[in-house]
Amino acid sequence: MTASVSAAAFTVFRGFPEKGCYTWSPFVTKLEARLRFDGISYSVDAGSPLKAPRGKVPYVTFEHDGQSQSIGDSGLIANLLIEIGYLNDLNSRLSPVEKAHDISTRALLEDKLYFYQGQERWIENYYTMRAKILGGLPWPIQIIVGNLAYNKQVRTLRGQGTGTFSSEEITIFRANIWETLNALVSAAQAHHQDREGPFWLWGGDTPTEVDTTLFGFIVSALICDASPTTKEVVNSYPALVSYAGRIHDTYFPDYERWE
Repeated sequence: MTASVSAAAFTVFRGFPEKGCYTWSPFVTKLEARLRFDGISYSVDAGSPLKAPRGKVPYVTFEHDGQSQSIGDSGLIANLLIEIGYLNDLNSRLSPVEKAHDISTRALLEDKLYFYQGQERWIENYYTMRAKILGGLPWPIQIIVGNLAYNKQVRTLRGQGTGTFSSEEITIFRANIWETLNALVSAAQAHHQDREGPFWLWGGDTPTEVDTTLFGFIVSALICDASPTTKEVVNSYPALVSYAGRIHDTYFPDYERWE
């Protein structure tokens, strides 16, 4: 690890003003888990997509070699911090085949499940989502900005492909993915059935990159009021809840738990 990054000046912008709790965004929790797995200290702030380098949260600012830097996208943030020696490479111990499995599972979460859950949150439960995301805005502005956000989501989901399926079909797709993830986590749990503390998806003694992503998506599912169907599905899998709970107890004891 290098000492050229100032931990005191390292800030994660999460999009929400609340502190001491998780946010609804799986990518925010993914990033925070990535930092905590390496024991990195940081502060949090709300920030704004309007100020974000890529127009979205999370993003970070930090001092490196006397220069202030700002970068967005949870994956790019981790890659840069590994490159400059601020974070360890969690996947360095994996074989090429294991790395492919890790990347594939992350893609299943970030490039498939994310959009299926976006349908549930922004289309099926729009008003709950608007109240949370835009709750800090005056009421007339909430309506205007909310309509813009809704229409953008519709266009995005249509262009990405999710929007071409019915709600019933997407519900089945989501359930199938969570069933698959539960099978993977259950196998990892069985491999370390006598182990205290966290267990990791690929059964090793340390986490890999996929553990940051999976933890973020499970927590997001358990706390987001705009995805009640997903919350019910995830809560029906004790292995998934145990997986996230053990990570929470070890790395996030200062955060409110989802029960």
